Amino acid sequence: MAEKEVQQNQQNAQQDISKLEEVRRQKLMDLQAAGKDPFVIVKFDQTHHSQEIKDRFDELAAKTDEEGNEISPAVSVSVAGRMLFKRVMGKASFCNIQDRDGRIQIYVARDDIGEEPYADFKKMDIGDIIGVKGFAFRTKTGEISVHAKELTLLSKSLSPLPEKFHGLTDTDARYRQRYVDLIVNEEVRDTFKKRSQIIREIRNFLADRDFMEVETPMLVSNAGGAAARPFETHFNALNEDLKLRISLELYLKRLIIGGLERVYEIGRVFRNEGLDTRHNPEFTLMELYQAYTDYYGMMELTESMYRYVAEKVCGSTLITYGGKEIDLGKPFRRLTMVDAIKEETGIDFDLVTTDEEAKKIADEHHIEYEERHKKGDIVNLFFDEYCEDKMIQPTFIMDHPIEISPLTKKKPQDPTKVERFELYINGWEMCNAYSELNDPIDQRERFAAQDALSAAGDEEAQHTDEDFLHAMEIGMPPTGGIGYGIDRLVMLLTDSAAIRDVLLFPTLKTIGK
Repeated sequence: MAEKEVQQNQQNAQQDISKLEEVRRQKLMDLQAAGKDPFVIVKFDQTHHSQEIKDRFDELAAKTDEEGNEISPAVSVSVAGRMLFKRVMGKASFCNIQDRDGRIQIYVARDDIGEEPYADFKKMDIGDIIGVKGFAFRTKTGEISVHAKELTLLSKSLSPLPEKFHGLTDTDARYRQRYVDLIVNEEVRDTFKKRSQIIREIRNFLADRDFMEVETPMLVSNAGGAAARPFETHFNALNEDLKLRISLELYLKRLIIGGLERVYEIGRVFRNEGLDTRHNPEFTLMELYQAYTDYYGMMELTESMYRYVAEKVCGSTLITYGGKEIDLGKPFRRLTMVDAIKEETGIDFDLVTTDEEAKKIADEHHIEYEERHKKGDIVNLFFDEYCEDKMIQPTFIMDHPIEISPLTKKKPQDPTKVERFELYINGWEMCNAYSELNDPIDQRERFAAQDALSAAGDEEAQHTDEDFLHAMEIGMPPTGGIGYGIDRLVMLLTDSAAIRDVLLFPTLKTIGK
């Protein structure tokens, strides 16, 4: 189809919508002139939701004897929702309304609600929000419905739903108008219900393990705890430049030092980076810290939590993502980063002793690196290139190079590595965990190394945090810590292709800019 023809069709469609909006606005003015303004109604006593009526139908419906005589009346119910279907048939009509739980059919008869209310009902539009008082019954076709005795227009829809409400398919429009997306796409509502359930079950799991939920600052002077470029802002009252946090780590560790022992936070963090199917500049992170344990304790907690949440939310530890079966019920595989690379390439970086030798191997395999990179950075680049996307079943990748882990405790038997793991599922990094560094002298040296990287132009390097160092000098117990990307977990458990599908309001470029 020619571009001009497409533009003409779009203009015609917009003109049609404008005419429909004019008609709806006129209907509203007519209602207001008749003293029936729906927007002056302040409440409606909603006693039941659609699914509850279906689940409890035998309890709510009228009881009859074997001969069909009523022996007890139906329970009165009041439901409310958005009308998504209407079929007018003379003196009796049907409509469907959608509430929080789903849809239910409403039977509307003139003789039951009255002649004038019935005439008003016939003028109602798809998208209007109505309240219905009546009783539950089954139609001749067996569909559980509500027989209306009263019907009230609670809100007038002045803009029609898209494509005759059969579905909003343009992805950009769906993300920008999530409110419409939630109305017309049932699977989208289900995804966000599951998201809420996932977060609730994480909280339940951690409560059973005596973790305490806390809140820490979002506006900080030093955005540390991760390798990421922060967003910057200005605080007028103090005339200070501040940053939005990139991690929850350093404040939660202060609480461990303060003696709280088991703490976690579920909160938004902000990283000034690109957009793709797995990254959004603001996302939900859950970090937890537990005193007197190490990264092996964090592995046990992670494995147990993933099984628990999958069972609660999906009903099984065997899930499907993108047509692939993923088994969260089996013990998660444990593999060092060096051994993972060796499996895929045959290269054993434990036998590589210098940065120059590591760079030579990178050159031979066409792995791009920066001049400042050391052997540990090269190891990480090799893992990203050859291994990450192979980790479909749950796998703990352990013992990272010290160069890429500035807040992690060294392995006593090999100080070039740290006690760290990342969990990979479906080729994605799902979490990042450590035996936390609690030596303030070692920590100061690592911060100094990060400062040097920053001075050399690394915008993601961390900076020395003197208050955090002072807290560590007070004394920090041995601690295990972990960070989970909640959005990626929701993607996995809802079989969602992109992070924008699990964020109610993802970051989008402003139209016209």
